Amino acid sequence: MFSLTLSNFLRSIAGVLNIVLSAYMWVIIGRVIISWVNADPYNPIVRFIYDITEPLLSRIRRVVPILGGSLDFSPMILILIIYFLQSFIVPTLQQLAMTGH
Repeated sequence: MFSLTLSNFLRSIAGVLNIVLSAYMWVIIGRVIISWVNADPYNPIVRFIYDITEPLLSRIRRVVPILGGSLDFSPMILILIIYFLQSFIVPTLQQLAMTGH
C-alpha cells in the first residue's frame, strides 16, 4: 500500500516538475523576445518576467559574462540546463515510480 502511494507521489512530482520547467523555459524565451523589441520596462508583465528570470540569469552571467558588450548567452545556457533537468530528473522520477522503490 505504501509503495503504491509513494509511486503515485513520485509520478505526480515528475509531472508537476516537467510542467514547471516547461513553463519557465517559455518565460525565458519571452524575456529574450522582450529584449529584442525593447518593451516598456515599467509594464507589470515585463517586470514580472524580469523578476522571475533575473536571479538565475545573473548567476549564470557571473560565470559566463556578456560577450562584446551585447551578446548574452545566459538565456541559452539556462534553457539547456532546463532541458537537461527534463531529460534526466523527470524520467528518473518516473522510472522510480514504475519500479515502486
